[in-house]
Amino acid sequence: MATCPECDAQIEVDEFDVDKGDQLSCPECGSNLEVTGLSPIELDIAPEDDEDDEDDDADLTGDADDLDDAAEEEDDDEDQEDQEE
Repeated sequence: MATCPECDAQIEVDEFDVDKGDQLSCPECGSNLEVTGLSPIELDIAPEDDEDDEDDDADLTGDADDLDDAAEEEDDDEDQEDQEE
């Protein structure tokens, strides 16, 4: 058994089924929790990954711009071929 640091609910966690760093959700309050200790099981509020989400969005935007640039270059190449004929 472990205790939720947010609402003090008792959470049944099998120490053989989890590793340090694993994340789980409190069934009572829904908080995202991280396993910080194994014997005894210790839980802490999991860090939020907002920064990673923003980085992923920026990467996707950058990739889309690269695709647009490649498509424009391809169109330019086709235009040059048409003009040569």
